[in-house]
Amino acid sequence: MVEPLLEVRNLKKYFIVKGKDLRAVDDVSFSIQEGETMGLVGESGCGKSTIGNLVVRLLKETSGSIIFKGQDITKFNRKQQRLLCKDIQMIFQDPYTSLNPKKTVRQILSEPFIIQKVTSWKLLPEKVEALCAVTRIPLDLLNKYPHELDGGKRQTIGIARAISLNPKLIVCDEPVSSLDVSIQAQIINLMMDIQKEQKLTYLFISHDLSVVKHISTRIKVMYLGKIMEEAPSDELFKNPLHPYTKALLSAVPSVKTDEKKTRIVLEGDVPSPIDPPIGCRFCKRCWMAQEICMTEEPQLNESWSDKHKTACHFIQ
Repeated sequence: MVEPLLEVRNLKKYFIVKGKDLRAVDDVSFSIQEGETMGLVGESGCGKSTIGNLVVRLLKETSGSIIFKGQDITKFNRKQQRLLCKDIQMIFQDPYTSLNPKKTVRQILSEPFIIQKVTSWKLLPEKVEALCAVTRIPLDLLNKYPHELDGGKRQTIGIARAISLNPKLIVCDEPVSSLDVSIQAQIINLMMDIQKEQKLTYLFISHDLSVVKHISTRIKVMYLGKIMEEAPSDELFKNPLHPYTKALLSAVPSVKTDEKKTRIVLEGDVPSPIDPPIGCRFCKRCWMAQEICMTEEPQLNESWSDKHKTACHFIQ
């Protein structure tokens, strides 16, 4: 079996809020093979962005391990983490606040090469222009500042910065959620083209299922810090098993006018991650819930195949 590029094992991240543990990520495990795109979806506050921040080491885990290219990067020292930035990069959600407003596009794209000392000052302009060619950034934008550009151009610069050092893995944290729908497709297609050219691996985080379906090879569905379901992209959309996944998919608009969909409206509010339900995290909003759901937490088990797993007592 091919060793995964990234493997997350029993990852937990708790924040202390008023003396109590807020369980943002609670015992999550997954792996990503080199060259694939794994989608991570769920409602706001489910912990998906926290996982992204843990992988790129912007946050320190409470417990668990993150294995990248066979090494546990949670044990890396400061020097090792600095070098790790060459291999793991991030595309942020907001293309405005993630770019330094005091620097031009040329300066922003030059920074990774300067910080990592991977090229000479003489060759730096050539490196930046080559980066622009790959990401289709017009050269006349290099002397402009972020506030002079629209959202799509700003996010393209964020993508260019992320791929500048030829990383192996890119964590994409809601990279198109702040953009107009007309621009979203352009950015997604650009990311897919670059992935093929440079053999990149993506961890794609989003709440937009239609976007995730378009770009992902596999999808994991999160709810309140836990993985509820995992399946190949096409399989998940054709045959969702977990009640939460079914509810999410029922809310996705359809372009087919003759398609009839029953909207599943979930009742009640999402429980607090400070005091989650004892059993299944979804039990208080689930129409299938029974007594066992309130007392015993279901495990993420293989349901229909070794590639389709779900955490539900009543789906086997």
